[in-house]
Amino acid sequence: MPRRRKRARFEQLTEFERGRIIGLREAGLSYRALASRVQRNSSTVMRVWKQWTDECRTTRKSGSGPRNVTSARDDRHLVRMARTDRTASSRQLAALWSIATGVSLCASSIRRRLLQCGLRARTPLYRIPLTHDHRRLRLQWANQHRDWRADWQHVVFSDESRFNLWYHDGRIRVRRYAGERHLPECIIERHSGRTPGVMVWGAIAYHRRSQLLRIVGNLNSNRYIREVLQPEAVPFLQSLPGAVFQQDNARPHTARIVKSFFAAQQVQLLPWPACSPDMSPIEHVWDVIGRRLARDPRPVASADELWINENVHRANRSSYMAFILEVVGFRVLFPVHIDTFSKGLYSS
Repeated sequence: MPRRRKRARFEQLTEFERGRIIGLREAGLSYRALASRVQRNSSTVMRVWKQWTDECRTTRKSGSGPRNVTSARDDRHLVRMARTDRTASSRQLAALWSIATGVSLCASSIRRRLLQCGLRARTPLYRIPLTHDHRRLRLQWANQHRDWRADWQHVVFSDESRFNLWYHDGRIRVRRYAGERHLPECIIERHSGRTPGVMVWGAIAYHRRSQLLRIVGNLNSNRYIREVLQPEAVPFLQSLPGAVFQQDNARPHTARIVKSFFAAQQVQLLPWPACSPDMSPIEHVWDVIGRRLARDPRPVASADELWINENVHRANRSSYMAFILEVVGFRVLFPVHIDTFSKGLYSS
């Protein structure tokens, strides 16, 4: 027998539900059978049918129900308070409201008023903290490269990324009934200590990709040259005529010994604004690999197994590099704080 859906108290009937009750009653169903069909109380079904037979009315009387404690002006004031502090919880807003007006209002009423006004609590967008100079440099960099078209086909984008043994990016949701919060199937476990994982380095170009390198331990400038640049990055660049190498401004990338190595190997570097790892298209590749690893039905017991699965998923996405640079890459290269369409920065 299917489980009966739990309803909130004082949930009103919709117009469709009222019409359905009347239609089923006219079809000959008893009150008890009808109440079980629409998952409502028998008294509610009888009241709807009586309103229809006595008054020929299917709508709720205007003005019925308890009066709102707040007026329309109070609701506008509440919206201004919520927009002033976007991260304030409903309990905090209720306390501020009580101090400002002297009227007590519960947190559920605060949430209901804000929902009626179109303010819904959502997951915030996380980003790197940017200063005024960071924004200025990002805009300056975008203006300098706004006319690039075919030039992006010669750029090699590189980056490091870490993939954990237990992957959770905040997108997972659990569908449950009220009161099922502590059921084992509705709980996602997370470890309090550092999660074991694999640090990797990779690079992508138009229709090309480098080998995926595993980095064990902390990466410094000497290891960056010895384990990444010499065996993989430089040969990969030399196989692409006129290649331009892109890397972020992490300390191992900008050390003097690394700059001297690039000069000796005659590697052309793409200037990159500070605090802008989110502008590189390779971040989308890491995201795709992470999602595919999270959807893998086979449980991963060690970092070595995770490394094997990671290489398999990356090999299956060889055609994804050109898609990133062709469809998404041009737009994500530019700062998210710039209207790319109005400034003519988006390449169609």
